[in-house]
Amino acid sequence: MELREMRAFVTVVEEGGFSAAARRLHISQPALSHTVSGLEREFGVQLLVRSSTGVRPTDAGLTLLAEARGVLARHERAVTAMAAHTASSGGVLRIGIPLELPAELLSRALAQLRETFPATRVQALHLSTTAQLAALREGTLDLGLLRERPTGQDLDAMLVVEEHLGVLLATDLAARLGEPGGIRLDALAGLDWIGFPRSGSPAWYDALTAVLRGHGIDIGAEPPEGQALIAEVKLAAVGTGRAFTLAPPHWSQPLPETVSWSPLLGHPLVRRTWAVWPAGSHRRDLGHLVAALEQTPAS
Repeated sequence: MELREMRAFVTVVEEGGFSAAARRLHISQPALSHTVSGLEREFGVQLLVRSSTGVRPTDAGLTLLAEARGVLARHERAVTAMAAHTASSGGVLRIGIPLELPAELLSRALAQLRETFPATRVQALHLSTTAQLAALREGTLDLGLLRERPTGQDLDAMLVVEEHLGVLLATDLAARLGEPGGIRLDALAGLDWIGFPRSGSPAWYDALTAVLRGHGIDIGAEPPEGQALIAEVKLAAVGTGRAFTLAPPHWSQPLPETVSWSPLLGHPLVRRTWAVWPAGSHRRDLGHLVAALEQTPAS
């Protein structure tokens, strides 16, 4: 169990429901519900009693609540104590952001950063994983949000979000291919995959395409290097009924009536995003931001 999962559970109990807790945590309600359900599966006990008026903890939930509050309090004390030994902050904090990053991932963490370090100015740069890794090692980026975990001892990494990818299809095609609960990945064989160039994130591209090929999907020609397709281009291609693209449940762009999102049966594709920063960094504002990201429940 991670700190962000503990904080999510404590917040749900304190707020008495998922809606209010999701607003307080600045995340989606389905993501929060998924986190709490994951805790119940992990411990093999029911933690909350859900009703039309809200939620209340079971006996097991009360036990976890007390333990989680104790761990979170000790974590806050440790962060405060270590702040006295770290370097001063301020100036510009440069953050790398990939395409299709969940909107709620950074919002809460940056709000906390502004409250604690008002002198720090955040500069967000849209960069691929490959470009972020190069910038982190060159010292021109302070924090990266990468789609693959880097190797080596020069960078530290922390998993901040996992997304079960679904599929965007032409609405009429999705209706024909759909089954109870979603669409089988192998049902997409024969359609064109609207993907991304391997150069942007080689390890994630290789893992993703291996699963697609294993389900009989022809990957086709790789997009030109450096050509990341914007949402409007993807939607136009999908709308023809001859192609598909992959997307998380809460895609940032509005969908036209001609395109719909469906889950994939069995959740065969999970996209992970890591926060990555130089191992030797002693910036207090960066450390605070990383701690805040750890408190944000994953999707």
